[in-house]
Amino acid sequence: MKAAMIVEGNRLEIQEVPKPVPAFEEALVKIITAGVCHSDVHLVKGDWPRFIQSFPSPVGHEGIGIVEELGPGADKIVRIGDRVILGLGGAGGAYWCGACEYCLSGRPRLCRQAKGVRGVYAEYISLWAKALVKLPAAVSNDEVSLACGGLTSYSAVKKFLRFDILPGKTVAIIGAAGGLGHYAVQSAKAFGFKVLGIDVGPDKIDFIKGLGADYAVDAADARRFVKEELGGGVYGSVVFATKIPAFELGLKLLRPGGIFISVGMPAASEGGIEISPLELLGRDPIIMSSAVGTVEEMRELVQLCADGKVKSHISRRAPLSQLADVLDELDRAAYPGRAILTDMAH
Repeated sequence: MKAAMIVEGNRLEIQEVPKPVPAFEEALVKIITAGVCHSDVHLVKGDWPRFIQSFPSPVGHEGIGIVEELGPGADKIVRIGDRVILGLGGAGGAYWCGACEYCLSGRPRLCRQAKGVRGVYAEYISLWAKALVKLPAAVSNDEVSLACGGLTSYSAVKKFLRFDILPGKTVAIIGAAGGLGHYAVQSAKAFGFKVLGIDVGPDKIDFIKGLGADYAVDAADARRFVKEELGGGVYGSVVFATKIPAFELGLKLLRPGGIFISVGMPAASEGGIEISPLELLGRDPIIMSSAVGTVEEMRELVQLCADGKVKSHISRRAPLSQLADVLDELDRAAYPGRAILTDMAH
């Protein structure tokens, strides 16, 4: 079968590799559609060296496909012929123990036995069946990026509720026109928040308005807008952009006691964000990160999609053979929304 592999020298190759055989509680899934995630840009470029331990390395973690074969014990979870969305994000989405303190508290990504998904840019993948969610007919194959981009955004926005930011309050989505941010705008509106979408450039601002954001402003004008129009600060901010200035902006837009959620992952070479202990004391923010989500959150998101409240905006379609071009375009932020691969055999 054909599969995309990262090889030495940080190059991407489409190779012929053996078709996987499902192990205990695994399902063999024939990939119909794969979503292209910005994290794969970083993996191919070598921006996150600790994630690639050996070459060649498979890549890709957003997929929708059909279950074709079951390993022992998997028949209790899925059936042959089921159309499923897989992965629950790249980090920790392939396996978790289900019994440790992290799994039992709804944070399976932190499980010591957690395994990440990698290898969806291929004709087939074999994956732990408990990580699969069956799709209703109302959710099309174009919604493949719910598997990571959508779930990550939904889970991040949902955290506002956990910290008592209630519907009607204003939250800022930074990088709102991007592959993750456009889901966050829709999810936040579904939860009932007032949404300030922030990005760069008039085309992206228009795109954010079309998503239903209450306000859409350019990053260069965001601090002035929040000060003059929103009473000096938002109740929460979540950053999906991958540049350090976006994180600094997210912190500066908060009202005292606000919630800051970090999602985007800049290259390691960009360094870190800075905030002084005095500023922490004076503004008393809650600062956290958020990555992927849970199986139950995926089911919730799939239902929102089926109800028409969350939709993937696809700007680019390509076969597997054009993956390198698509990743390059994504690195240049050439378009809003998502790119997907719709032909894994060519």
